[in-house]
Amino acid sequence: MKKFFKSLFSDDNNINEKAVIGFGAFVMMVVFAIADIITGSMGKELIIQEFIFNSFLIMTLGCFGIASVDKYMNKKFGDKEEEISE
Repeated sequence: MKKFFKSLFSDDNNINEKAVIGFGAFVMMVVFAIADIITGSMGKELIIQEFIFNSFLIMTLGCFGIASVDKYMNKKFGDKEEEISE
């Protein structure tokens, strides 16, 4: 586990930090949804502040969107840069 965190914060890693943060935010949204369903089935209302849920939503969309664009740009322009440098 220590090795994972050391490689996560290293500049030379293969881990996509944006995807890790986006996945964490998505997991929190799923936990909120499951808790809301469970408390709703028990007849109680789960009060979640709207700005907290929206924050996780924006973080998820933003992180996955940025990671997707980054992957696309590296795929599109990365091959041309390798050809030029050779």
